[in-house]
Amino acid sequence: LQPRHFKDQRGTFVKTYHNELFAHLGIHFTPREEFYSISHKGVLRGMHFQRPPKAQTKIVRAVTGVIYDVLVDMRKGSPTYGKWEGYILSEHNHRQLLVPKGFAHGFVTLTPNCNVQYKVDEYFSKEHDGGIAFDDPEIGIQWPMPLNKLVLSEKDKQHPTLSEFDNPFIWEGK
Repeated sequence: LQPRHFKDQRGTFVKTYHNELFAHLGIHFTPREEFYSISHKGVLRGMHFQRPPKAQTKIVRAVTGVIYDVLVDMRKGSPTYGKWEGYILSEHNHRQLLVPKGFAHGFVTLTPNCNVQYKVDEYFSKEHDGGIAFDDPEIGIQWPMPLNKLVLSEKDKQHPTLSEFDNPFIWEGK
């Protein structure tokens, strides 16, 4: 998503969410919670999701700094199952990433003091929280820095690979 932004002598103004515009684009999203993280350079957070019935669609943006943001399609039967895509999100390009239900999400910070904001359409549920391995060789995500230089939580180091995960996500042909 590329929100409109306006610059003048005072700085920049960005509209990050507009319900009618999103609906016009076919994005039906109503935020329920909003979070943000502040991370040092080289921090990897991911690859996260919530299992049904508490699965979440997310809208992610870098308020400050630069991140490399990655999605992995986990929907069994999807033509892109197990495939990944990466995007640069930054305070400069103002881009936002829509992460649909059934996709694992993660990012690595490329600059110091990255403030990353998430809007989600379902409340966080620890019981439904999950993840897959950021370094799953079958997926083959190409992170922009050496894996041994990344800073991860202990939890994120322990996620199963996609093939090991008891996957509840099914592609519905959309």
